[in-house]
Parts: sequence; structure tokens; C-alpha cells
Amino acid sequence: MSSSSPDTASESSQEMKYGERYIAEGELLTFPNPRVGRRYDISISLPEFTCKCPFSGYPDFATIYITYVPDERVVELKALKLYINSYRDRYISHEESANQILDDFVAACDPIEVTVKADFTPRGNVHTVVEVRHQK
Repeated sequence: MSSSSPDTASESSQEMKYGERYIAEGELLTFPNPRVGRRYDISISLPEFTCKCPFSGYPDFATIYITYVPDERVVELKALKLYINSYRDRYISHEESANQILDDFVAACDPIEVTVKADFTPRGNVHTVVEVRHQK
């Protein structure tokens, strides 16, 4: 028999887990580009993106591809992972999620150019790919 009361057990199960806390506190962090002036591409894929359909509430799944040419700042990958995970419980369309990721990415590291491609898993016989770009 457990020594904790039902109220204590209920409170502990409702506490925010450390991963949830990191996601909630997460922001896109950057660090100085080690090769400012050299043009090079950085390609990142995030295959576990999830959000919720704003109309049905059903979960949507996608792989997010980010390809960018850094200027003075480079995005930190763990922070990017946590930022992407923050979409899990958001009610947001495919189109808006891709555009919001692009806007936030540009605001964080101001790249020379960036493409965000959101390749959503087919649902109901419909496959959606949203690709958005920014260039200085």
C-alpha cells in the first residue's frame, strides 16, 4: 500500500514534467557563426513534428526541413528541437505552422536565406507540402 494520499498522487501526476517545462520555456537560441563571410548551407530535418488541426482537433504529423545560409548567427540545435516540440498541442494549420516557423527562425538568427519545408503525413488521402522562403 502506498504511503501517499490520493491527493498527493493526483498533484504529482499533474506537475509539469521537466521535458514539458523545457519546451514551454524554450526559445530559439543562436551562437556566433564560426565562418562569417563564407557562404555555406546548413540543412536540418525534424521528422517528429506534430500539431493539431484547428478544425477537427486531429493530430497532424510532418517532417520539417530547414535549409539556410547563415549570416552572423547560427541556430542552436537543441533549442530548435524544443521549439519545434512546442507545436505539439497547438491548433494550427499546415500553412500557418510553416510560415510561423519561418518567421521565428528569421527573427532568431537573421540568415542570408532560409527555406522551411513542412512535409505532412497524408491524412484522408491528402498529402500536403508547404514550402516557404526568406531571403535578405
